[in-house]
Amino acid sequence: MSACIYPAWVESQYHESRMRKQYINRPFVRTAGPQGLLIVLSVCLPALTWLGTFTDPPPAWRIGAGFLAAIFCLLCALSMIDSVLLGKIFGLLALLAAGVAAWPYLIHDPFAALAGIVMFIYIAFSLYDYREPQTKQRKSTHPDRCKQRLLWGGMVLPVIAFFVENTDQLPGLLANGILVAATILELVLFGQWVRLQTPPIKIWLHLAGLAVPGALGLAFYYQVILSFSIIIALLLIVLAWPLQSVFENRFYWWETFLNHPARLLFSTFLFLCFVGSILLSLPVARNSQSIATVDAVFTSVSAVCVTGLAVLDTPTQFSLIGQFIILLLIQLGGLGIMTITTVAMQVMGIRMSLRQERALTSMTNTDHRNLLHSLVTILKLTFLIELIGTVLLTVLFWQAGDHPAMAFWRGLFTAISAFCNAGFALQSNSLVNYNTNTAILTVVSWLIVIGGLAPATTLLLPRYLRRQPIPISDRIAILTSIALLIFGTGAILVLEWNGELRRFGFQDKLLNAWFQSVTLRTAGFNTIAIQHVVSPVYLIMLMLMFIGGSPGGTAGGIKTTTIGILMTAFWTKITNRHEIIIQHTRVRPGSIYRAVTILISGIIIWFATVLILEITQQLPARDIIFEATSALATVGLSTGITASLDPIGKVIVIIVMFIGRTGPMTLFTLLSEDQANPIPDSPDVRISLN
Repeated sequence: MSACIYPAWVESQYHESRMRKQYINRPFVRTAGPQGLLIVLSVCLPALTWLGTFTDPPPAWRIGAGFLAAIFCLLCALSMIDSVLLGKIFGLLALLAAGVAAWPYLIHDPFAALAGIVMFIYIAFSLYDYREPQTKQRKSTHPDRCKQRLLWGGMVLPVIAFFVENTDQLPGLLANGILVAATILELVLFGQWVRLQTPPIKIWLHLAGLAVPGALGLAFYYQVILSFSIIIALLLIVLAWPLQSVFENRFYWWETFLNHPARLLFSTFLFLCFVGSILLSLPVARNSQSIATVDAVFTSVSAVCVTGLAVLDTPTQFSLIGQFIILLLIQLGGLGIMTITTVAMQVMGIRMSLRQERALTSMTNTDHRNLLHSLVTILKLTFLIELIGTVLLTVLFWQAGDHPAMAFWRGLFTAISAFCNAGFALQSNSLVNYNTNTAILTVVSWLIVIGGLAPATTLLLPRYLRRQPIPISDRIAILTSIALLIFGTGAILVLEWNGELRRFGFQDKLLNAWFQSVTLRTAGFNTIAIQHVVSPVYLIMLMLMFIGGSPGGTAGGIKTTTIGILMTAFWTKITNRHEIIIQHTRVRPGSIYRAVTILISGIIIWFATVLILEITQQLPARDIIFEATSALATVGLSTGITASLDPIGKVIVIIVMFIGRTGPMTLFTLLSEDQANPIPDSPDVRISLN
């Protein structure tokens, strides 16, 4: 009997000894993962020296820079937890050395240069934002850190293998050497983790690990190191993933996103764009001719970000299945994939933490006291309005001459596209053929207006019309929207009276002026030739596009509440008042700071976009400025240059559309952490501004 209970007693003592060892905080477990990634990635950096060399050997200075980048990357990984400052220094040196090693390649390949710049900025922000974790957090044992290193290293190993395999400029021996070195480093991380496991598990893992070096040698000999590296990475991940310490406070990978609104918003839209790109690249999604990868990505991002800019003609170059995929991406992107996911999680009984509910509340602009009820109401209202729009437009398109089946498909597609402010149409010239059809333009315009408002704001419209009190933010959104619609309609009507509107009668002039004022608020449909408008209307269009719609809706831009708060602050200042009072309530200074931040971040992204497009594209400045504004505000209107963009121009517009949908400020807060730093008492200072 004693022999039977002896192993259990030994194992219990083993666990107790582990519990008595020094603990580290839970954020250290999360930061240990990037250590493993950097350790395995470091051996890949010397390959940068051979990019762009083809058959010629690289110069000695490039080789030296590549190996210095690898050394600094390894030192950054080893020092990033114990000494944050030292880790940042080594990381910056590795980044600079890698840039020097790849410089000759980047200056001759604009596409690679753009990708390199984006990656450089991302890594630099990551290094700057990296913080030493607080000590008063949930605890986790040392084996958990080792497991995180192992998992992250295993995830990057297939990426390295794919890069080496698809880069024909590397010598065969160097390519295989990089894969072997990366695999060995991953095995070292595996051995470090195995050493800290419980005795029964350790024996079996040691036996599995002993067979790997021999198999690695055979793989190198038979030139199958690529497949072997991927298999080893997947095998180690499978071995390590299920084993969880019984004393560990579990940290799931999705908590990194659910606990941070910016990351949650960014990651969900990025995932949707990725899936959409794959689906639109399939043969069944297109008609006879093939679609370039960059064009499939462009269309997917434009649909998910409800923009409407297109490099391909939707009704002719996409099949019915492809059009349905675009419509589905528009619906998910406009409604918000997290709205649907949250409702699905609640239906399946998956509970969210309070922090995760707050994150989703900030994204969906709903009532945090009853998140599920608010989101279900949004879904019901959305589908009801789209259903009504589909029925009305189906009848109207049928009366306009379409076959009943085509009328239904166009009605459904146009209703969803209009409500989501996407601007995609199943007519090659948008709605120009219907510029005298009062009924169609009226239905589409009101779908755009309602979609541009937040669903929660739309529900409050009856109360507002009955002069009952509504929340201040909704009141600002409604009043600003009404003012912009009236201003835009009047300006376009007067300034284009003898221009693009000259061939219409008064009723159609008013109708088209109204429709363009509505669609400029991030919808993207057009009934007149945008490229032929007069310069004053062109400037007004830029302003209306940049402002956009209301927060919580499907529209883009800096939002009506932002411009409403800023204009109210302006009026408060010139009337010599010190506080912003609306409906007997005081607007917090934090709201003003946020409005200023949104405006400035939007201007920065807009200016950078115009500058980069001017440098890379041989197109008129007027058209580039309009295209950049339309992409950033997710409008979708164009002067006709979208299809003329080269691959690097398309990539730039793709990035800008994505930033515009997630919000320019999200780009700057993506890597930030919620911090509650005490604010010390500081003396006031007066700064001269005029």
